[in-house]
Amino acid sequence: MSEPRPSVRRRRLAALLVRLREDAGKTPEEAAERIGCHRSKISRIENARLGLSLGELRDLLTFYGVDDPSYVDEVSNLARRGTDRGWVQRLGVALPSYADYIDYEQTANYVRSYQPMLIAGLLQTAEYARELFRASPVRMPPHRVDELVTVRMQRQKVLTGESAPQVCVIEGEGALRGHVGGAKVMRAQLEHLQAMGELVELQVLPLGAGAHAGVMGSFVLFSFPTPAFSDVVCVEHRTGTLYMETPEETDVYTLTFDSLRSAALSPSASLDLITRIKQEL
Repeated sequence: MSEPRPSVRRRRLAALLVRLREDAGKTPEEAAERIGCHRSKISRIENARLGLSLGELRDLLTFYGVDDPSYVDEVSNLARRGTDRGWVQRLGVALPSYADYIDYEQTANYVRSYQPMLIAGLLQTAEYARELFRASPVRMPPHRVDELVTVRMQRQKVLTGESAPQVCVIEGEGALRGHVGGAKVMRAQLEHLQAMGELVELQVLPLGAGAHAGVMGSFVLFSFPTPAFSDVVCVEHRTGTLYMETPEETDVYTLTFDSLRSAALSPSASLDLITRIKQEL
């Protein structure tokens, strides 16, 4: 049996420790000597195959010249949660790419989402989500659909948690006018969007916007509170999710999102449009 795939948090911690060690000009052997272990343990830690105690982590950070208390606390918190996928595992999230997506969503402090044809996952009602899963070309038994709906609803708790991220969503008008599940389901979905306007910054890109920066399709851009972690762009496709983390890639999507915000209706005008579309159902 193969080893379970390390969580995003553990992989990010491992990459961070490698970078900090190299920036400090330290060797793996020196790091091992510092915390009193074998060289192989440092290798496994830096390959995200093994965790380390908070004491060992803080000792290594000191050894690497990291002396900002807030930075140390952020990295320690990441290590503390490195193996915790909790409800993700209990609810049967099978695809590693989806589990990674949830990790990013749960640890980001700023989420920007552009969805031209569907309501964003964080803003979907259970019935809207259920209709989407039922429409999948890969036929799923009812219990699996129920599991996936439960996961989607659980994900939304991040919006009301103690460390809720700032969330900005741009919905295409086409997503609001789609008849997913029929008029009753869509009416409830639009009412839910109106209510969610209190928790997220919601804008609508009208059909009359013409050619715009988002013609290539949907994407989600995550930013994180720890400065050492780069932004991550997620682009979903039929069999998984493509992740992009280099500045050259994420900068393009940041510019794209900013352009879409300028082309979209203001939050208040967006809510007015949602109200009109709901009345037309």
